Amino acid sequence: MRIVLDAVAKRRAQRALPETSTSYETGRATLAVAETEQRPTVLGLIASGRMKIDGGSVTIDGRTDAGAIRRRVALVDAPIVSEPEPNVTVAGVVAEELMFAGHAPTPFAAQRWLERLGLASLASLPIGNVEAAQRIRLLLELAALRPGVEGLVLVAPDRHGGEPTAWWRTAEEFAERGYAVLVIAGRASRTALSAVPTEREDAR
Repeated sequence: MRIVLDAVAKRRAQRALPETSTSYETGRATLAVAETEQRPTVLGLIASGRMKIDGGSVTIDGRTDAGAIRRRVALVDAPIVSEPEPNVTVAGVVAEELMFAGHAPTPFAAQRWLERLGLASLASLPIGNVEAAQRIRLLLELAALRPGVEGLVLVAPDRHGGEPTAWWRTAEEFAERGYAVLVIAGRASRTALSAVPTEREDAR
């Protein structure tokens, strides 16, 4: 699967998102750079087929099909749109995602799932207090549980602090597992990752 964003823009005078081009594909992690409070989420919504564009094009495997992108790509941790409420416990977040994935959403099932990831100690912690690298791994694993998901668009992981190399390693691990991974972050993260071999596109 290959998703290409070609000169996409949003809203009059491109204020929400100026013309931006990037792409991501199966088996590869790609970093797109977007800044301001709003633009990373706007770009994430467009890249996952969840927002109409006012300019440019978005294609999946060479065709325009926003519905196919929505079905096959999960939008992960986008501020306001798909981020979990900060005061909900990790077990609560897991239980809800298990329900969306068609599994039993019980506290016992959530605890067992966390144990398999080695994150059982986080169960009673509010998700807003989880360290950045663990949060990103947790939310990517949960998104990957959903039926039919082949791509993951992770929005602004750098807003949680921590070392960019930690969440970037996780993104690359998911790419190695066969997912198409797009990470949207700021220029400071790009600089921190500059020594790491990767596919990157500036979102400008």
